[in-house]
Amino acid sequence: MRVSYNWLKEFVDIDVPPGELAERLTFAGVAVESVEERGKDVSGVVTGVIKEVKPHPNADRLVICMVDGGRGGEPYQIVTGAPNVRAGQVVPVALDGARLAGGMVIRKARFRGTESRGMLCAADELGIGEDHEGILILPPDTPVGVDVKAVLGLDDAILELDLTPNRGDCLSVFGVAREVAAIYRLPLKRPRPAFREEGPDAAGRMKVEITDPGLCLRYVARLITGITVGPSPLWMQNRLTACGMRPINNIVDVTNYVMLELGQPLHAFDFGTVRDGRIIVRPAEPGERLVTLDGVERQLTPEMLLIAGVDRPLGLAGVMGGLDSEVTSGTKEVLLESACFNPVNIRRTARALGLRSEASNRFEKGIDISRCALAADRAVELMARMQAGTPAPGRVDNFPAPPPPKTVILRPARVNQILGLDVPRAEVEGILARLEFNPQPTGAPDGELVVTVPPHRPDILAEIDLIEEVARLYGYDKVPETLPFGETTPARRSREQQILSRLKLLLAGLGFNETATYSFVDPGQADRMRLDPAGPLREAEVVIANPLNEDQAVMRTQLFPGLVEMLARNYQRRNTDAALFEISTVFRRRPPEQLPEERLTLALAAIGKTPRGWNRRPQEMDFYFLKGALEQVLRHLGVGVPEFVPEKGDPSFHPGRTAAVMVQGRRVAVVGELHPDVLEAYDLPVRAVAAEVNLARLLALEPVEWVPESLPRFPAVERDLAVVIPDTVAAAEAMALITASGGEYLREVRLFDVYRGRQIPEGYHSLAFTLRFLALDRTLTDDEVNRALDGIRRAFQERLGAQMRT
Repeated sequence: MRVSYNWLKEFVDIDVPPGELAERLTFAGVAVESVEERGKDVSGVVTGVIKEVKPHPNADRLVICMVDGGRGGEPYQIVTGAPNVRAGQVVPVALDGARLAGGMVIRKARFRGTESRGMLCAADELGIGEDHEGILILPPDTPVGVDVKAVLGLDDAILELDLTPNRGDCLSVFGVAREVAAIYRLPLKRPRPAFREEGPDAAGRMKVEITDPGLCLRYVARLITGITVGPSPLWMQNRLTACGMRPINNIVDVTNYVMLELGQPLHAFDFGTVRDGRIIVRPAEPGERLVTLDGVERQLTPEMLLIAGVDRPLGLAGVMGGLDSEVTSGTKEVLLESACFNPVNIRRTARALGLRSEASNRFEKGIDISRCALAADRAVELMARMQAGTPAPGRVDNFPAPPPPKTVILRPARVNQILGLDVPRAEVEGILARLEFNPQPTGAPDGELVVTVPPHRPDILAEIDLIEEVARLYGYDKVPETLPFGETTPARRSREQQILSRLKLLLAGLGFNETATYSFVDPGQADRMRLDPAGPLREAEVVIANPLNEDQAVMRTQLFPGLVEMLARNYQRRNTDAALFEISTVFRRRPPEQLPEERLTLALAAIGKTPRGWNRRPQEMDFYFLKGALEQVLRHLGVGVPEFVPEKGDPSFHPGRTAAVMVQGRRVAVVGELHPDVLEAYDLPVRAVAAEVNLARLLALEPVEWVPESLPRFPAVERDLAVVIPDTVAAAEAMALITASGGEYLREVRLFDVYRGRQIPEGYHSLAFTLRFLALDRTLTDDEVNRALDGIRRAFQERLGAQMRT
């Protein structure tokens, strides 16, 4: 919210520098993010009138203007290339020595042999816009020879507020002025519109029906006849521009001006498009459509509230008007709407349509229902003052159920107990009164007050809210610094937190970068991961009732797809080597009476190669790289030796390069290379590997007890063994066979070679292992080792029909 300092002064006689005011407001809980001094770089620019325009003798695109700067003497000769200059125009004139926005200093100069004693200024050169197509043309009644900063409102400061969602009452100049008056103990000047009405009574020509009073709490309508659509006065345009709004025409500008001034959104309908003068506020019909003012046709649902005529919709309540009912140059009569709508309904409608507006922003936070009529009258007053139309007598005010006053009990002793202060009771009452609360004693022995909450503060619900109001006006800086006291409990991490912390350090040491992805994901992610439309993961999706946007409409059921998306983004930005991990939760739907399951999960993903070092070459981050990292994780968790089983049923992974990970007989993870269709869906032209680990299941397993052994005193014996077995037999199966048949002295089995070639039959492969034998009480003999090797060979031949290679 941008607030003009000069505009504020119309409601409260404040005489402090804008910077000091910003600081006081911030300390009172109305945070001012910045203060912009308009026109601080502009000086020496005055208003002037063009007396004569003649062509330049040596340049076709230049003209020579004779400009009266209002200082007497001869007109100034100024050369310009602006295409819109005409004699009689009042324009900003920068004379010799003047400074413009951006720091440019104007000096006398010669253009193609002709002297120019200054410059005619465009809007962007004065810092009030981006228009540079031509010079800025001022209204013809603008005084000549005065500082242009006063004319354009550049002698002002703009306070940029950073409001919390509960302070919708400060989304207006008057609302901020109310805060300023309370802070500085100054009287607040309230708007009291006054204007002359003419013609037939408005109530005889208009009727307002509200079909659902829960969605439309109040609807005020006024009629303005004899409309003349044109530009709004320069002072109004300047204020709208300073507050970040674009001037359109006098009617629309008035509605925006009053919204900024009083916080009440207004809308003007072309009364000629309202059949029989009937306004019906109703929910949309199924399949009903409306073309809004931005020219987009909107598909509506019955949850959305419409402003309609008897024959068609006219606007989307609280969000945006309809294109067919907008005010145009041919409009003769205007129906002015000032209403109060259900905040939740407006928020849902704006979010569902992706259509946020200044009006919806205010309705969403809750407006002051008591000011609907005042805002309408203020707008009518401004239209009458600028001769844009004639107000019809009276108004239509459909107010189905005026809300009863809201009261809250406040105990002054509780104020001091919460704040740790000694605020006098009179001070408490004074602060609340200045904020337009109405505190009255109840007569109770403890001196409690019954406080009537004004309608512009819907965020005040309980006693603690009133205590906060007292604290911020009394001064947070007056709250003393104290040390906490009482019993304390030593904090320490749980077993799970300790394990996860160590696990993150381990993965970082293995070269992985930790990431954090959104829990809300795109429903199309399941399609990109090739999940079965009728599969269990699709059925387990938790759909969000009110998503922030369409790309975050469901809760994730898998963790690694988020990492795959990040790999794709990195690759598109030429970061072709990346290893990522994330530890977070996935969500699975349960029966309706239960909350969704939240499962702690670890995901890994990688593309490219490991970093190159002075003493090592880059390593491909393939299936075996990720398998090794996963083995390190499982070893760190101490849950036993994992078994990697070929996995062909996971649609997201390559069917021949994927394994399920079994620990203690339970499936705990899947690791593999992503399916080519998944890579194509994410626009990844290189191989990528990923793994997803069910950490919740792993942490629930009983840790395997490791029995320590003393260091061996006798040397070990190593032998190599090569065996030819069918391709269908996995290396892990062969290693398990060696371990089972190798005898008591076999301590380690290590695969060091896999070979397929001319010497190996079709459908077979050769696996070469290093076997390590060790006895703790003596040095093994060759006969003992050979007997163990013979047992291994027999097991291979008998169980697998394998051949030994020499």
